[in-house]
Amino acid sequence: MDENLAESRLAAWRAFLNAHAAVIGLIEREMTEAGQLPLSSYDVLVALSQASQKRLRMHELADRVVLSRSGLTRLVDRLEVEGLLTRERCGTDKRGAYAVLTQKGREALREAWPAYARGISEHFASILTDPEVELLTGILRRVSAAARPAPSMPRDTGD
Repeated sequence: MDENLAESRLAAWRAFLNAHAAVIGLIEREMTEAGQLPLSSYDVLVALSQASQKRLRMHELADRVVLSRSGLTRLVDRLEVEGLLTRERCGTDKRGAYAVLTQKGREALREAWPAYARGISEHFASILTDPEVELLTGILRRVSAAARPAPSMPRDTGD
């Protein structure tokens, strides 16, 4: 561990955290004010909408969203009660379950998209030039790749 982290790198880290928190907070507030899904719910439904067959094992869903496993379980419980997704038992693993996007969930995503897109455009995309977007995308992909754990033996997920 580098206890003497360069001030410029620490400043970059703080700027990243502050920008993320500020933009997410604005988009979350605007979506709520527009009567749309909370951002965490939107994120889960988007992950399911992008998955093959519109379903994911719970551990796969947890890997795609920014929530703790317990937080995800509680959110999936709420989304299931609201009819935005269902759970299906995994045929090959009796302990496992899939979260499956419903038609109502697809409709909620379509309805929330304009507020979400407007927030991204206003608070993020419109502030950056095209070269900055390319540079930032490359940097963040590199950081994300470095932060992912190396593939290992399949884990017992109990989901």
